[in-house]
Amino acid sequence: MRLDDLIAERRPHRADARRNFDALVAAATEAYTELGADAPVEEIARRAGVGIATLYRNFPTRVDLMEYVYLTSVSELVKYGQGLDRTDPWGALAAWLSRFVTHLATKHVLTTVLTRESQGYLPSREAIYGVADPLFELAQQSGAVRADVSADDVMRVVFAVTAGVYVDDAQRQRAVEIVLDGIRT
Repeated sequence: MRLDDLIAERRPHRADARRNFDALVAAATEAYTELGADAPVEEIARRAGVGIATLYRNFPTRVDLMEYVYLTSVSELVKYGQGLDRTDPWGALAAWLSRFVTHLATKHVLTTVLTRESQGYLPSREAIYGVADPLFELAQQSGAVRADVSADDVMRVVFAVTAGVYVDDAQRQRAVEIVLDGIRT
């Protein structure tokens, strides 16, 4: 199943239910960013302006909610990548990787619930690589990227770089720039 289909499948059809659902997703995104993975579901419901029963009706478990929030953030990341100007292949790849790193850094807490067995794992991975692979190949074909590395190599290094703990965002960005320097011709 495609990522967008998986996301759309979960959203209610009735307008009032969809408003509550969207409010829960926005509140959860905010709460997870501020409070981490242990953000209380009661706090999320309060921020969304709905009762706890509405939260559980839409997301029977905490993991369901976390996974949905992650999948919607991946969808936004993919849309960003698809909208990049490809006339500058290196610039597009560098912009994508920079945004991807920011995504991973801010969504790291949510990736802990997304295992290979999760319904959303494969669609999110395919969507991310569906943007990364063509950007990488275009940059490689233009001569901007070394011929002896693959997109998968770079993605794995980026995953490793983002898993680290950094003093601040500037230090993380320097680590990404080291990766970019390493793949550039």
